[in-house]
Amino acid sequence: MDFRTLGANGPEVSALGLGCMAMSDIYGPADEREGIATIQAAIGAGINFLDTGDFYGMGDNEMLLRRAIEGRRDKVFIAVKFGALRAPDNSFQGLDTRPIAVKSFLAYSLRRLGTDYVDLYQPCRVDANIPIEDTVGAIADLVRAGYVRYVGISEASADSLRRASAVHPLAALQIEYSIVTRGIEARILPAARELGISVTAYGVLSRGLLSGSRPTDPRDFRAHLPRFSGENYQKNRRLFATLQEVAAAKNATPAQIAIAWVLSRGDDIVPLVGARRRSQLEDALGALELELLPQDLAELEKAIPPDAVAGTRYDDDQMRWLDSERRAS
Repeated sequence: MDFRTLGANGPEVSALGLGCMAMSDIYGPADEREGIATIQAAIGAGINFLDTGDFYGMGDNEMLLRRAIEGRRDKVFIAVKFGALRAPDNSFQGLDTRPIAVKSFLAYSLRRLGTDYVDLYQPCRVDANIPIEDTVGAIADLVRAGYVRYVGISEASADSLRRASAVHPLAALQIEYSIVTRGIEARILPAARELGISVTAYGVLSRGLLSGSRPTDPRDFRAHLPRFSGENYQKNRRLFATLQEVAAAKNATPAQIAIAWVLSRGDDIVPLVGARRRSQLEDALGALELELLPQDLAELEKAIPPDAVAGTRYDDDQMRWLDSERRAS
């Protein structure tokens, strides 16, 4: 396993991280045993970066992770997102990143994870109603108390990165980044690099769009995303076909090409792969063996330019939650 440094002076983490969200309720029913087996297989392959959120499955994802890492806590780096509010019907109700809520959320996460500290703690979104300085200041208090090792942030604009960093150094920005989602390249990524903040990139396969996956269960939240709907989906299928052609020439899979592209963006970027089955994990690990030459990258980016994808990455309501989109990014 290759390793990358998280932040200017942060820890070394595996070049690939495992995103655990899909092992809970977001994509419809999941196999808990297979999820645990996948996490343990990832650890066995050298992946130490495990990403979760306290609202994934309303805490179920953290409890699943606890069972998977039992006896292995010292081998993993756990990143937890917080702040999203959910209702019994699984709907999202808004955000709460008040300092008092930050500390309460962490107390429950520590209990569910069965640990006395979290490696990376980050608000899942920048709350428009709470100054980011207040939220980051609360996490900084938890760092000083020994409950959190490093501070992160998710889906933040360049301006919010600077404001947050003025309160406490940030190790990572978690944000969507893939060959078809490149909005961060204009201002957000340069700001992160200026401030010594690494990027943990989610959505590197655009939620399966680039690997040929599509929602088949109405409980799969992708069924309601613009990129998977109607004419958009029909257009976006051609992106997968293009990746297939490139992959065939490299004796690889489309998913491996998409992940390798993100890996090629810089050593300060750690792709998070949302594998929930061991077969998906094995496929993703193959990206580490790929070498995309300059001519490969040029061919790929010519075939799939930044504006190639049809549809926004979330629906209108969720897009309004994104500080990275709300401000000029």
